[in-house]
Amino acid sequence: MDLQLQGKTVMVAAASKGIGYAIALQCAREGANVSIASRDPAVITAAAEQIAEQTGARVQGYCFDAKSADSINAWVQATLTDFGPIYGLVVNAGGPPPGQFQQFSDADWQAAFELTLMSAVRLIRGVLPSMQSLGSGSVVAVTSSSVKEPIDILLLSNVMRSGVTSLLKSLSQQYAADNIRFNNLMPGLINTDRLKGLNVKRAQVLNISADAVKQQQEAELPMRRYGEPQEFANAAAFLLSPAASYITGVTLAIDGGKMKTVW
Repeated sequence: MDLQLQGKTVMVAAASKGIGYAIALQCAREGANVSIASRDPAVITAAAEQIAEQTGARVQGYCFDAKSADSINAWVQATLTDFGPIYGLVVNAGGPPPGQFQQFSDADWQAAFELTLMSAVRLIRGVLPSMQSLGSGSVVAVTSSSVKEPIDILLLSNVMRSGVTSLLKSLSQQYAADNIRFNNLMPGLINTDRLKGLNVKRAQVLNISADAVKQQQEAELPMRRYGEPQEFANAAAFLLSPAASYITGVTLAIDGGKMKTVW
């Protein structure tokens, strides 16, 4: 299928590795111009060079802090200067730390709010004028399966990512007439460094090895394995693209059938 992303500019946040990197790579394979960003300038520059080398696409890496309004605005403006109008945006950020309710201070909650929810608000606010000038656009937020089935040790993520999901559903109604679409993607157990780090935490609590945690989790999955970032990226690229032109306000699970809810 031709996703019709050729020549369109797509911004992907937190794209130096994992899910964000895989989405940026897939968009570049589809011919998009790709603007990627993360906190470490050396790492994001290397990621951009790798994607460009593999795909031949125009790819540029930028340093940004998802918790900083000024940093987000600077990335948006740099992308507009370097690439022109922005068609697509992937809202993505590293997850807040795991833990239980009594462990978290007001400062922890505020940091999670800035990292997860306000980064989404600020990124979308930044790109909307460009999408409106184009007469089309697509925003995809990487959330979590926890927005439907909360995960016990990810309280901060459960709450803030639920807010992002609600935000995009609301905006899908408000901007549908402008031909700007908003969709959420919920990763289940995707084989990333984030998941490996969480497994180490679970292993410490359960007093077992991280490998044993992985084996237990995979045994409970209908597909009996973790998903790969590329499998997630395929769905993201589709929802970003004009090929999904009549899909908006959707929250789609990429979880190998893990969730049992019917909605």
